[in-house]
Order: sequence, then structure tokens, then C-alpha cells
Amino acid sequence: MTTDTNQRQIFSVSELNRSVRQLLEMNLPLLWVEGEISNFAKPGSGHWYLTLKDEQAQVRCAMFRNTNQRVNFKPANGTQVLVRCRAGLYEGRGEYQLIIEHMEEAGFGALQRRFDQLKVQLDSEGLFDQRHKKTMPASVTQVGIVTSATGAAIKDILSVLQRRFPAIKVSIFPTSVQGEQAAGQIIEAIENANRHGHCDALIVGRGGGSLEDLWPFNEEKVARAIFNSHIPIISAVGHEIDFTIADLVADLRAPTPSAAAEVISPDGNEILNQFLVVEALLVEAEVRKINGFGQQIAHLQKRLQHPGRKLQEQSQHLDHLDIRLGRAMKNKLQEQRYRSESLRDNLLRQHPGQAIKRQKLVVINTIKQLAKTVGQQVHDKRTKTEQTMHLLDTVSPLKTLGRGYSVIRDSQGAVIKTINDVKRGDNLKGQVTDGEISFAVTKTANTNL
Repeated sequence: MTTDTNQRQIFSVSELNRSVRQLLEMNLPLLWVEGEISNFAKPGSGHWYLTLKDEQAQVRCAMFRNTNQRVNFKPANGTQVLVRCRAGLYEGRGEYQLIIEHMEEAGFGALQRRFDQLKVQLDSEGLFDQRHKKTMPASVTQVGIVTSATGAAIKDILSVLQRRFPAIKVSIFPTSVQGEQAAGQIIEAIENANRHGHCDALIVGRGGGSLEDLWPFNEEKVARAIFNSHIPIISAVGHEIDFTIADLVADLRAPTPSAAAEVISPDGNEILNQFLVVEALLVEAEVRKINGFGQQIAHLQKRLQHPGRKLQEQSQHLDHLDIRLGRAMKNKLQEQRYRSESLRDNLLRQHPGQAIKRQKLVVINTIKQLAKTVGQQVHDKRTKTEQTMHLLDTVSPLKTLGRGYSVIRDSQGAVIKTINDVKRGDNLKGQVTDGEISFAVTKTANTNL
């Protein structure tokens, strides 16, 4: 054992951890690792720290902020993930760890989550709303089938249609139903069927499979193509337990392709039986009709009479009508005669000459009464006027002046009522019964003193 320290390569702990880290990073390429998340932590720095584990082992992992921002789901404890990472060593603790550069959900869980998210989105947009569902035609003469040309589904559909109602025409729009190219081909097939324009309904589907196998029928663009189709669509994807987004958007969902063919086609045997029943009913109705006509003929034969007898009956009927007509005309003439005489009597009683005489007497009497009334009113007015004139004459100022009185006025024409209204030297006028006297005031004296 060498004890010479000059020949030893001595590492510090930091140097050792750094060397191990470099060995790991240089010798291991980018790795893909699948596992279940546990001990998930998201501190304030925004970095993620977690442990990936399976049934037998676990490894610490870190995903830094600048890369975890691109993850399109929220990781949590128990989530199964697939990560692309680099192997490394955390020198501070000497712990082996994985530096994650990409993370995605793994396996069935990821697909199921995508299914649930798309289902919620399309439901909120109304693509599942029953109001938008187109009604399947009552009678189908041509049906379109969108599926694989070599799969079991097309064989089942054609077998059912041939058995139930061979008269239905079939147009096949072949497409892939699995894999990355399937969704685009399914959309193109639906659009071709709509451009074709001869199909009364479309069956879109395939046989059963895993969620990954059926995934083209869960694609958003396929769902929108089904929703936008002018032709009613029956979705028939997988078995009864399988359920896809296409089933929810379609106008009708069938649990299997065979069931879709049964829905779209009538039962030929049942229709034949219905025809047979209708045929029997028609025969029975015709027999009743013929028997009825026979009874009517027999009845008419009994009623049939000799033409001569019929002519005698008609001649007798005409004679009766002639007698009734003569009586009716006679009664009508007599009635008109009575009515004319009545009108003549009324006319004589209401002759205009008589009415004029009566009105003339009324006018003469009215004139006499009016003359008498007017004369009386004139006499009354004259008497009242004479009395009024006598009364006016009695109180007339002229009468007063005639008795020796006079009215004295100043130069302005105002009546002098008291000696206070004048002074010496004023010019006054005195009105007497036959004229006017002008004079001047030389003296005033108060007689009440």
C-alpha cells in the first residue's frame, strides 16, 4: 500500500462532486424517463422540485423556472409523467438528480385529460346542444359510410343493410380510422360526402379499440366537421362501452356500426308483412264494395218501371201543377184587386184639395188672432208712452224755468250753486225760459246771515 502522499491524487469534497457531475453530464445523453410524481414542491423562486418513482426506485428531479413555464398542465403528486432530462449531481449535497427540460402527461391519463378538457370546451360552445341536432330522415334511399374500406365495421354495416333492406344505395368514403393521418382523412371524407350531395344520411365510425386507437374521433377538428355537416350523421365508434367526442357531436349515436346500419334501414321483412296485411285489407274492401254494388243494382231493378207508366205519372203531375198554378194566379189577382181598391180609398181620403182647405182655414184664423194680438200690444205701448211723456214733462227743467226760475253759469259753463262760486267782476250767464242773459257780478250777499 502506497503511503507516499506525493503519489496520491487527493480530491476535496467539492472537487469530487464536481468531477462526478461532469462525468454524468458528459457521458449520459438526454434521457426520456417515465414515472409518478411525489414530493412535488414549488417555492417562491418558481423552480419545481419533485421525486420521480416507480414500484422499485425513485430519483430526485429539478425543473427550473425558464423551462417549466412551457408545461401545458398542472403537475401534482400522483401524476404519471414522461420527462426529457439530463443526469446530474447537486454538488451542495452530493445527491444524484435529474434536470428536467420537458414534461408531458404519460399514457392513458394524458389522453383522458385531453378528452375531458375538449368535452367541456365544446359543450360550453353548444356543439352538444340538442337544438342543433338534425333529424334523421324517415325514409333513406342512399346512405354514405365514412370508415376504413378494409375494416370489420364496413363489412358489418353492409351485411346488415343487405339483410334488412337491400334497396338502399351505399356510397363508401374510405378513410384511415387510426393514426396521425386519420383525423384529416375523416374530415375530408365528410366534406366529400356533403359535396356529393346524394346521401340522405352518413354513418361515421369504426370498430372497437383502445383510447389511443379511437383518438382520431376525439380530435376537435373532427368534431367541428361533424357539427358543420349538412347531412345528418350517425356516429358508430367502437363497442357499446366506448364513447368519443364524435358521439356527443353527432346527430345520433349508435353503440356499434351494426346498430347504426339497423337504425338507418327499415326491416324489409316487416315491411313485406305490412304490405301483405294491407293487400288482404284491400281485397276485403274490394269484395265489400262489389257486394254493395250488387245490392244497389238489385234495389234499382226493383224500382225500375215501364216508360209508359212513368209518362202517365209525369202527365198527372203536370195536371196537378197546372191546377195549382191557376188557383195561385186567381188568388194573386184577387189579392191585387183588393189592395188597389184600398189604396184608392186612402188616396181619396188624403186628396190635396181637402188638405189645402183645412190649411187655409188655419191660416185665416192665425192671421185674425195675430192682428188682434198686435193691435192690443200697440195700444198698450201707446198708453205707456203717453204716461212716460207726461211724467218727463212734469220734471222737465223747461217747466221749472217757465215758472220764473233761471240757471246761472260761469264763463266755463259750470252751474253756480252758491255765492262762494263767484266773486265780484265775474262774467255770468243766466238761462231763462226763452233765452240767455249775460251780466257781471257787482256785489254778493249772504242771505243766511
